[in-house]
Amino acid sequence: MIVYEYPFNERIRTLLRLEDLYEKFQFFVHQTDPMQHHVALSTIFDMLEVAGRADLKSDLLQELERQRQTLLGYRLNPNVQSDMLDAILTEVDAVSSALVAAQGKTGQNVRDNEWLMSIRGRTIIPGGACDFDMPSYYAWQQRPAEQRYSDIVTWFTPLVPLFDALGLVLRLLRDSGAPVKMIAVAGSYQQMLQGKVYQMLRLTLDESSGAIPEISANKYMLWVRFTTQGGDLKPRPLEDQVPFELTLCNF
Repeated sequence: MIVYEYPFNERIRTLLRLEDLYEKFQFFVHQTDPMQHHVALSTIFDMLEVAGRADLKSDLLQELERQRQTLLGYRLNPNVQSDMLDAILTEVDAVSSALVAAQGKTGQNVRDNEWLMSIRGRTIIPGGACDFDMPSYYAWQQRPAEQRYSDIVTWFTPLVPLFDALGLVLRLLRDSGAPVKMIAVAGSYQQMLQGKVYQMLRLTLDESSGAIPEISANKYMLWVRFTTQGGDLKPRPLEDQVPFELTLCNF
C-alpha cells in the first residue's frame, strides 16, 4: 500500500517538508561514503532554510500544550486506557520541556560556524564544493567515516528537540483520523467538506492499481483526480474505478 499525504495549511506543509528532510538526513548520515555525508550536511542546510520561520518553535509548543489539555480531558473517559494515556502525556511533557530548553534561534550553532557557512554558500552553486574551491572541506571529507559522522551529529544535535516535537505533533495528527473506504468513479472523487477545518488528508492506495492521486482541497470541497503513468512517465487521466482509503485528520 502507498500512503499519500496532503496538507491543508502552510504550517502542516512546513512540518511535512521538515520531516521529509529529516528522513533523508537519517539515511545519509548513517552511511560511510564522503559523498553521502556531503548530502547529509547539505540536508542540514536545507532544514535551516525551511525552519527559518521565527514562530515555528512557538507554534509547536502551542500545539503540544493544546494536545496536552485535550488528552487530559480523556482521563475521565472509561473507554480510554489510562496507561497509554499517561505514556502519551509523559512524552508530550518531555518533548515540550526539551524544546523550551533549546536556546536561541533554530540552527544558530550552524549559522555561527563560519566554516559551515562557507560550505553552505558554495553548495548553492552547482558543483561549487569541488576540492579546488574548498580544499579544507575536501580534507575533512578524507577523514575517517566515524569522525565525519561524529562531526555531523554534533552539528545536528541542537536541532533534535525541534524534530522530536514536530514528529510527535505529526504522529498525533495522523492518529486523529479514521480511514474510510472510498471508490473513485471514472478516476475522480469529490467530497463536500461543509466548511469543516482539517489539517491533513491521508490517501491509501494499493500499489498494484498504478493510480496516482492529484489532490486539491479547501475547507469547502475535496477533489481527487487519479492519473497513471505511461512509458514516458507523463501522468495521464485514469478512467477506471479506483478503490482507496481516505483519512481526514484534525486535532
